[in-house]
Amino acid sequence: MVPLLVVAVFLLQGALFQPPQAAAFKIFTSDGSLTHHQITEAAFLRKMAEVCRNVAIARGKDFTLPINNKLTPTAVQRACSNSYSTLLQLATFNLAVLQTSLSNAAVDKKVSSTAHHFDNEDFKNGRDLITLGVAAVKVSIKKGNYLSARISLGAVCHTLQDFYSHSNWVELGSTAPFSTLIKPERPLENLASPSTKTCKSCVGDNCTDNILTEVLQQKLLTSGYFKFILPIKPAGKCSHGGTFDGSSYKEPTGGINKDDISSNHGFLHLRAAEMAINATMELLEDIQLAIGDQAFLKLMGLSQTSVLVFVLDTTSTLSYYIAEAKKVFLSIIDSRRGTSEEPSEYILVPFSDQDFGPLIRTGDADKFKEQINSLSTSDSSNPGLCLSGLLLTLTRAPPSSDIFVFTDSSAKDIELKIAVVAMMQITQSKVSFLLSNSISTRSQQNVSLSRSLSQSDIQFYRDLAHVSGGQTIEVTNSTLSQATTVITDVITTDLVTVLQVERISSKAENFSFVLDPTLSNVTVYITGDSPVFNLYSPTGVSQSGSVADGPLGSIQTIGNLKRVKLNSDNQTGEWKISIDTTSSYSLKVIGQSSVDVLFYFVEIVEGGHGDSWGQSFTRPFIGRNATFYVSVTGRDSVTVTDVLLVEASGSGAVNGTIKSVGATDFLVNIDRIPDWAFVVQLKGLLNDSSLVSQFQRQSPVQHKGSRITVTAQSQNITQPGVPMSVNFTVATNTTDGNYTIRARTDQGFSMSFPSSLTLGPGGSAQGSVTLTAPSDTESGTDVTLTIEAEAPGSTDLNYITLRFTVSTANTIFSGCYLLSMCLSFVCFFICHFVCLGLVFVAKL
Repeated sequence: MVPLLVVAVFLLQGALFQPPQAAAFKIFTSDGSLTHHQITEAAFLRKMAEVCRNVAIARGKDFTLPINNKLTPTAVQRACSNSYSTLLQLATFNLAVLQTSLSNAAVDKKVSSTAHHFDNEDFKNGRDLITLGVAAVKVSIKKGNYLSARISLGAVCHTLQDFYSHSNWVELGSTAPFSTLIKPERPLENLASPSTKTCKSCVGDNCTDNILTEVLQQKLLTSGYFKFILPIKPAGKCSHGGTFDGSSYKEPTGGINKDDISSNHGFLHLRAAEMAINATMELLEDIQLAIGDQAFLKLMGLSQTSVLVFVLDTTSTLSYYIAEAKKVFLSIIDSRRGTSEEPSEYILVPFSDQDFGPLIRTGDADKFKEQINSLSTSDSSNPGLCLSGLLLTLTRAPPSSDIFVFTDSSAKDIELKIAVVAMMQITQSKVSFLLSNSISTRSQQNVSLSRSLSQSDIQFYRDLAHVSGGQTIEVTNSTLSQATTVITDVITTDLVTVLQVERISSKAENFSFVLDPTLSNVTVYITGDSPVFNLYSPTGVSQSGSVADGPLGSIQTIGNLKRVKLNSDNQTGEWKISIDTTSSYSLKVIGQSSVDVLFYFVEIVEGGHGDSWGQSFTRPFIGRNATFYVSVTGRDSVTVTDVLLVEASGSGAVNGTIKSVGATDFLVNIDRIPDWAFVVQLKGLLNDSSLVSQFQRQSPVQHKGSRITVTAQSQNITQPGVPMSVNFTVATNTTDGNYTIRARTDQGFSMSFPSSLTLGPGGSAQGSVTLTAPSDTESGTDVTLTIEAEAPGSTDLNYITLRFTVSTANTIFSGCYLLSMCLSFVCFFICHFVCLGLVFVAKL
């Protein structure tokens, strides 16, 4: 019988509506166990070191870095930089690993899926998940959709790695990965039949020899069965094991999982983890051979320089402005050619009042210049499809891109604002707007045309820029060329944000920021109407904002922006700046550094075999606790002293509780999400030999909570011409009434969904979005779906964003698998009633 205490503990965890599954390698370790993130990172590092070693040998260069289990991102980056004769960006590599790892971890949220975890001897469907996922990775890469490729890759890696934790492959004495899992042409052989007995009961807590001798001798492949709470499994079969695996209480008792050192077969955990690392490397090699070294480097995030991205309004009122913009574009391209700062890619998205796109993307500077010169204008004085063009750019440009939008008009498609904000936060891309003042001209039909930006229009663009950590610069034809300086600043490699604040009030205020020894080319931006400011160095030297060239730096005025370029001497330490202005303003401090910080909100799902987690693609709930993941790049170890949520437009702050999950990785718990917009700020110590220095970094992207939750689960892949349904739930603890529902994809696919859902006080409601990719959709097409829920009276809003890939591969799930899924859900709901009954009996 299942102990009543087990049921009570599960209910106390508040997990009644989230059935746990057989999770694999843990995310929290204190005993030397390896996590999914560590396994994935180790495989990435070893594979990247191998690629860079081969490149070095081919170029006649030395590569002395030993390829072993002691590799660090910093060491691999330095060795690869020597191979490529240029500084490869460490931050982008860490971002690639983190995005893959977050997608990897999110697989543990797949409820009752035996295939995703190789439970219940579900080898065929598990292998099909892997091979279909690998195909999706390859087609996404060939289309340049590297973020989607990493998301698919992370999911594949999780299932592949779980095989070595949940099956008896290691117990069979295997010394190499099971390559058949990534080679669909090979047959799955020597599988234990459904009637074959595979285990005997453990002797107490000792499960070292619970797999039957004949299974080991015949090299039969099996895996543990898992059933939440209920003691159900086929006769004689092995169990996964663990407190919440009800099947492990039925003969034969115990389990065979190797999730961590304390598991039933934890004595084999390190061997299973090493096998999982080797299997992940084998998978990466398969992808590398299919796509080539250069594309593989981009998948790994090791692009050599930045990406130059422009979104340009092409209406005729901007004809003079466009001509000047073309000169700016060409000047920037030519100034970077042949240097270490030459962009690895160029992207251009035009838009007008009638259309937007296509997205023009190339790595050839000359072809890009031809595209710019061939841009034509359209006659119109209407608002343009600015957000449509920007959304297309955000979904196609690489993550962490710097995007520049040129326009002189309000946005015609403001309903896309939430979708744009969501993609800014997901991709961590910064968007800057260059706005021209009112221009009048005449069309080809000799009709007078004019467009103008109102203060509300300008504020709309400012709000978007502030959310992403970008700038809003108001220019004229004569001052546009000066904006080249700002564009050049922000497309510099290894750029980090030290401080960024926004103020909507006009009171005088003082700010401080810390510059560490790794920073160079530090620039301070102050955007506003005639701000008065004074800058103070750590040594007490000051400079007024009215002094163009002073002891601390040079000051340049570009429209409504003041650019302060600090002198290179005596930068380290705490700086101060006082600002006094009669209008709203923003302050930003950036510089180049090898030390940067990545921030992602994550969802922690408490399950029966440990916690699982994944990236959150929705706003956190106001007033409740939340967790985010912090990764510091550029050092093999750091000391983090403070992580805070800082009010974006004020002085409020909420402290976080820091838990280390690696030498440079941390999970930060926030007791309550504030009701104001915020940024994440990190402070800590850098240890360089005998020198210890303070450092400070900040997330450029703003976040805001909500009192609405929107949850949904979707498959990562859909087929052209086949309808796909995405079920979602909207819940709140505040306002009842009719909630407006909106859904859209960046591809414009046809879809149906309810226009509203009715929620009672503190209640929830469910809906479904059904969408269909056209039958002629190219395989590998990346699709972003955003589902929004808005409270009555537009008092609150939240969203969830899902990404999936269109693939022409055959459906992977067999009828038997779908039936087993359905039975799992039936059993799950039966468990609810059993649990509630047991608790009721306990109360009696």
